[in-house]
Amino acid sequence: MSPSSLLPSHITLGILGGGQLGRMSAVAAVRLGIGVVIFCPEKDCPASYAAKETIAADYNDESALRDFSAKTDVISYEFENIPVETIEYLEFLKPGSVLPERSLLDVSQDRIKEKSFLNEHDIETVRWKTVSSLEDVEATCKEWGSKHFVIKTTRFGYDGKGQIKGECSDILDNRELIAFMENAKDQALIMEEFSAFDYEVSVIVARDKFGKTEFYGPMLNEHKNHILHTTTVPCGSSTGVIAQSRDIAERIANAVNLVGVLTIEFFVCNSDTLLVNEIAPRTHNSGHWSIDACAVSQFENHIRCVCGLNVGAPRRHSDAVMLNLIGNDIREIDDYLTRESACIHLYGKKDIKEGRKMGHITTLRNKT
Repeated sequence: MSPSSLLPSHITLGILGGGQLGRMSAVAAVRLGIGVVIFCPEKDCPASYAAKETIAADYNDESALRDFSAKTDVISYEFENIPVETIEYLEFLKPGSVLPERSLLDVSQDRIKEKSFLNEHDIETVRWKTVSSLEDVEATCKEWGSKHFVIKTTRFGYDGKGQIKGECSDILDNRELIAFMENAKDQALIMEEFSAFDYEVSVIVARDKFGKTEFYGPMLNEHKNHILHTTTVPCGSSTGVIAQSRDIAERIANAVNLVGVLTIEFFVCNSDTLLVNEIAPRTHNSGHWSIDACAVSQFENHIRCVCGLNVGAPRRHSDAVMLNLIGNDIREIDDYLTRESACIHLYGKKDIKEGRKMGHITTLRNKT
């Protein structure tokens, strides 16, 4: 029996990954009466406190995956670095029940595949090229006539990890770049032209199995030390940028036959030119404000879509600013406990580490 033929209270959702995205997804599922089983390597993960069961095992543990599959009606994932082999095995065990589809995960895990996919669908990105040596970097700088560039590993990089910015004028004298290239010599690398963008926005698109879509944003994103610091809605962009960003998001969603939620990050250049920076096949940090400012959050819509329910209209009822609590920021939580219109979300992580996302605060404004 498919999930769409069941009442929500009769569905059990499996989530691969036990971090804060899994936690907030599980909370949204419980509100709909949907049971959740978490699968992740850590027993005491943030999502485990919101689920009815947690299976702690490696992602390549086939015995544990069989147990997980048997206990669930539909399976999704909270982040894109789940091994594709894990998804393949679960699809074998439960055909058609792992969403979003593996093809989207495969594209989003590899920056070369991602950029190629976007360009093949006539979606603009920064100029890019695969490189493997300092000589390749130097030649590409000359070819492009650029001043600045970014070198990235093609896989497993996020929040500034696995990348380095450089200047074309000092490639052979840049010790940090030389060390980066040496340390990454066994990995595929991509070189991107550094774009002098005006600001960054993201759009989250939710698409159900019937092909109906709903949008969050675009949202204005500001980063600190390569990690999202604040997200503001509305973003203040022109109606042209808003329409264009949503059109691109819908085109990508349709191209990959999305069922679930997908996030697209953009650079806005020269006031109204949009370049896609990255896509994420999941809920996203820049959409956390939707829990408090929308009738239907990004997490609820992801749950709805993968469980065969209709996508819900977000209907934002308040403007909002979301602040990430990174590392020691969590120690300042007392300052927000009595602040008016501050909605506090803590992820239950016991160890405070530099660069670790510990929670977020959404401040509501201009309620309608």
